[in-house]
Amino acid sequence: MTEKELMYIEDALGHLEFLKTQSQNAANSLQDGVLRSRAQEINRRSATIFDRFYGLV
Repeated sequence: MTEKELMYIEDALGHLEFLKTQSQNAANSLQDGVLRSRAQEINRRSATIFDRFYGLV
């Protein structure tokens, strides 16, 4: 794996980690149940994608 490829993977994982954090923060602060549920779903999907992608590395 080249250094450039590794940098791309680190960047992608960083974006997913950011999305997980932001969606969790949103879910914790939202009052509307539908929006909170949607933010929680985004959080779960982000975590799944992160885990799968990390597992490939």
